[in-house]
Amino acid sequence: METRVAVLAIIVREGGSVEALNGLLHQYGQHIIGRMGVPYHARGVNIISVAMDAPADTISALSGKIGRLPGITAKTVYAPVNNQE
Repeated sequence: METRVAVLAIIVREGGSVEALNGLLHQYGQHIIGRMGVPYHARGVNIISVAMDAPADTISALSGKIGRLPGITAKTVYAPVNNQE
C-alpha cells in the first residue's frame, strides 16, 4: 500500500485529554517517524508535532480521532507526492 509523509499539528488546551491522546499515538506508533512537544505556558497550551509515514487513510483516521478529543485541535499537512521516480 502506498504511504504518504505528513505532519500532524496538535494543540492541547485540556490536560484531561492527554492520556487519551497518548493512547492514540501509541496505537499508531508503527507509523510515527518522530514527535516533538513544546509547552507554551504563557498561553496555557501544549503544541505537538507528529511526523508520520503511513497510508493516507491511516493518517486521516488518527487526525480525526485526535480532533474529537475534548480540548484538542489537530490539523494535517501532507508532503507533496513525488511523481519523478
